[in-house]
Amino acid sequence: MNSLFLRRSLASVFASFPNFPKKLVTPAEVSPSLTKMMHYETEERGCPNSPEYRIYLKTAEGKYISPFHDIPLLAETEQALFNMVVEVPRWSNAKMEIATKEPLNPIKQDIKKGSLRYVANVFPHKGYIWNYGALPQTWEDPSHTDEETKCCGDNDPLDVCDIGTQVCSSGQVIQVKILGILAMIDEGEMDWKVIAINAEDPDAKIINNIDDVYKCRPGHLEATVEWFRKYKVPDGKPENRFGFNEEFQDKDFAVDIIKSTHEHWRALVEKQNKSQIECKNISVCESPFKCSTEEAREVVQSAPAFGTAFTVPQEVNKWYFL
Repeated sequence: MNSLFLRRSLASVFASFPNFPKKLVTPAEVSPSLTKMMHYETEERGCPNSPEYRIYLKTAEGKYISPFHDIPLLAETEQALFNMVVEVPRWSNAKMEIATKEPLNPIKQDIKKGSLRYVANVFPHKGYIWNYGALPQTWEDPSHTDEETKCCGDNDPLDVCDIGTQVCSSGQVIQVKILGILAMIDEGEMDWKVIAINAEDPDAKIINNIDDVYKCRPGHLEATVEWFRKYKVPDGKPENRFGFNEEFQDKDFAVDIIKSTHEHWRALVEKQNKSQIECKNISVCESPFKCSTEEAREVVQSAPAFGTAFTVPQEVNKWYFL
C-alpha cells in the first residue's frame, strides 16, 4: 500500500466530519496491516524512578521510532479509531510524558525544580483516574490562539483520557474511540483534554459520544473536571480554569481540534515553524528531520542501560483534602 493511497483512504474515514483535513501525514513506509493495527514494543533505559529513566518505542520488527512523529494518528480506517500513546497508567502518580525536546521523543518522568514530578492524591482519588496519554502526530502550537478562550497552545501533543476499564502501561499504544473534549486552561495556556475509550473495552460498543459517558459512567466526567481543577493545588498552584462554562464538547468538536493540531504538527515536522521541539523521525517522507534506522538505533544505544529501580518517595502516598 503506497503512502498516497493510504493518505486518501484515511481521509475518507472522516467523510462525516467535513472539516477534517484532506491531507493526512502518514509514514513513508507502511504495511497493509496498518488498517488492522500496527503493534509497538517498548525498551526501558536507565533506572526507573530516576531522572535518567526513559521508555523508547520500536516497531515489532525492532526499528526504533518516535511516538510523537512516527506513529500514525489514525489507527483503523473502517472504525475511525485513533492511536493513543499511554504515558501514565490509571491509579499511578509519576508524571510520565513524551519528551518533546529529546531525539526520538522517549517517555520520561517530568522534572520540576530539580525533582521528579509526582501528581498528588487529591481526595477521593489515587493518582490519575484514567489512562492518560497523547495523540501522536498532533501538536498544540504556542503561536496559535484559540478563538473561544483566547489562549495559546501548550507546546505539547494533544492529551487524551482513556476511560476504559483496562489499566494500561507507560509506552503502550492503544486504539481509542473519540467521545468528546474538555477545554482546560492551564496557567493561561490552552490544554485540551480529549475524552476517549479503549476500543477493546467491553463497553466500547455502547459508548459512542459524550452523552453516553454520562449514562454509562455516572460521575466520571464530573470527577474529571474536579481532578483537573485541583490537581496542582497541593503544589501551591491556583485552580485551573475551563472554557465553554466547564462543559464537555461533543466528538465532532473534538475531531475539529484533532484536525487543527494535526495540521500544526505537520507544519512543525516539515519545518514551517520555529520551535525547540525535537522532530527526528524515521518515516515522515515530507520531513527534513527524517533519519535512518541506524541513526535512531544510535540514539537509544547512547542512553544509560536499564538498571534497578530507585525507591519512590514515601510522600507520594500522601492524601490531600481540599
